[in-house]
Amino acid sequence: MKKWYAVIGDPISHSLSPYMHDIWFHECGIDASMIPVHIRVGELKEGVAALKRLGVSGFNVTLPFKQEIVPLLGGLDAAAAEMNAVNTVSCNDGRLTGMNTDGDGFVRGLAGENVPKDAPILMVGAGGAARGIAFALKRQGFSRLYIANRTYRRAEELAAASGAIPLSIAEAEEQLGAMAAVINTTSAGLQDDTVPLKLTGLAPGTLVSDIIYNPLETPLLKQAADQGGRVQNGVVMFVHQGAIAFEAWTGIRPDTEPMIEKINRKLGGSYAHR
Repeated sequence: MKKWYAVIGDPISHSLSPYMHDIWFHECGIDASMIPVHIRVGELKEGVAALKRLGVSGFNVTLPFKQEIVPLLGGLDAAAAEMNAVNTVSCNDGRLTGMNTDGDGFVRGLAGENVPKDAPILMVGAGGAARGIAFALKRQGFSRLYIANRTYRRAEELAAASGAIPLSIAEAEEQLGAMAAVINTTSAGLQDDTVPLKLTGLAPGTLVSDIIYNPLETPLLKQAADQGGRVQNGVVMFVHQGAIAFEAWTGIRPDTEPMIEKINRKLGGSYAHR
């Protein structure tokens, strides 16, 4: 019997998860497909109940439901419990178990960039995505994480929880030249030309990663490339977090590098990192 999976959110029509997972199902010889399901704000409980009733095997969760869904689940993995946020749900014998693959997906993408685990890393932002990445970096042994945020108190709170060092944006800009990698987890550059911090002091060869994947090249990444930095866009994280979910559902680890290229082409370019 064919299995089916879903991705839920409000809105949801923009999601590339069905495109990605359907390719992987085909490549792995799995008789399954994924569909986007639009669940409106205020209707999550009813929507999740309907998915269960209709026999969903698992689903991804996107905005704005990553935290709201937690009380509706039968259990959480360690990362989801730590973050109090879920982006992947498995359904086994009617029991819904939540995972969060965002942070580990980012760290998998970082693995190919030759950033030593004892090197200083600057992360800009202190929201949900930053929290997932901070804890994933800590789990994987990255020991020198600095967190900068426009609201310094939020940087302090996340730093205290994750064993990092808080910085103001001004302090981060001053110390930029010492960093081996810079990670933007904010929405700066998503819909305008803003950047989360100035890269004037960036050392050549420093990795600058932005978790935004549309546009493919944010103003921050353009600025970094112009100054001789190595850059990585959010497609890498998107694909790797999806691969972790796919493996949780199927037991098969899909091929990520060809998918990174496919997603970049679908979004209008071949740009992933350089």
